[in-house]
Amino acid sequence: MEKGINTYIREQFDIPKKDLKTYSPLTLAYIGDGIYDLVIRSVVVDRGNMGAGRLHQATSQLVKAHAQSEMMHAIEPQLTEEEKDVFRRGRNAKSPTMAKNATMADYRRATGFEALMGYLYLKDEFERLVELVKCGLDHYDAKTGKTIDKEQGE
Repeated sequence: MEKGINTYIREQFDIPKKDLKTYSPLTLAYIGDGIYDLVIRSVVVDRGNMGAGRLHQATSQLVKAHAQSEMMHAIEPQLTEEEKDVFRRGRNAKSPTMAKNATMADYRRATGFEALMGYLYLKDEFERLVELVKCGLDHYDAKTGKTIDKEQGE
């Protein structure tokens, strides 16, 4: 099996592996937010060459709390018990801040979603992470009708 991105980074910086159960859900959400953002940016860029403003606009629509909450509705039935537990821990975590333009329910579900993304990343289960994001995006695109047109170039 090929080594995952996180394993590669840990090896290069000589960082010992830690038990993921010791990470707080907000720590998992912190790294999950960045990894999910990277996946979405990759999808947006690969769907079509467009100006930086359009790239940012398309990405912003998919990384906001409401979109993540919607995606979670689609992927939740597909989660393993372990993944459901990570999501629940993230959703129930008491965050000191709240996203602007998001309901408390959306914000909490999005935090759970990000915690799950962080957990899968740190476990080097990037394939599973991308599989779940794809499922969530397909659901979100179908529900909202908002897709990034592959033909839109500069």
